[in-house]
Amino acid sequence: MNTMKLVTIITESILEPKVVEDLTLLGARGYTVVDARGSGSRGMRSADWDQNQNIRLEVICSEQVATIILEHLQKEYYSNYAMVVYVSDVSVVQPEKF
Repeated sequence: MNTMKLVTIITESILEPKVVEDLTLLGARGYTVVDARGSGSRGMRSADWDQNQNIRLEVICSEQVATIILEHLQKEYYSNYAMVVYVSDVSVVQPEKF
């Protein structure tokens, strides 16, 4: 098993195309996107109306790529959009895929 980073991004669904493009350009070799709903500092978010939806994007990558992604997201999105990003260590069986 090898340790890599799991970058989790919870944000507004309208950002999906742009954030996915950014992730690819920043070195992510893949990602997963799922619908997300809940409540936080910006209020209740549900998935019942397209403009009000949140998504959760997950990327498994090296520590270097994770750092690049975090810096970019903070610079480009944090001040104008609802976004939460966190990083976890994960153990992967096939690190060459990431």
